[in-house]
Amino acid sequence: MANLEKILAFIPQRPPFLMLDGLIDETSESVTTFKQLTGSEDWFKGHFPGNPVMPGVLMCEAVFQTGAYLMARRGEKSEGTQTAVVTRIQSAKFKNMARPGDRLEIKVDFVEMLANAAFMKGKVTVEGKTILTIEFAAAIV
Repeated sequence: MANLEKILAFIPQRPPFLMLDGLIDETSESVTTFKQLTGSEDWFKGHFPGNPVMPGVLMCEAVFQTGAYLMARRGEKSEGTQTAVVTRIQSAKFKNMARPGDRLEIKVDFVEMLANAAFMKGKVTVEGKTILTIEFAAAIV
């Protein structure tokens, strides 16, 4: 199964709201995905004209989608039958911006499972430099 097809088998998001292009690495405790920003993404047209920057909320969404995939790979949800939704966002720190041409590497680490909620930590890097760190929880619904 191709990289993107493997992700799509476990998360419900689809274009144009899919924020992942493929897998880099995965274990039972962490997943690293990537998103290649081409500059043709619609949000760059208005955010901001002449100085295009990926909205921070969309970087967070890429982390959350990676987390949903991690939950599915861990067996916390059944393929295609349940959805992981974000229930808590903590400690989001934006350290730099994502621009056209950047390749985002999105890593999510599993922290713990309490009842139906998974607690995770995420990090987005570009060329080895951290641009976002975030802690979050997602519940199975």
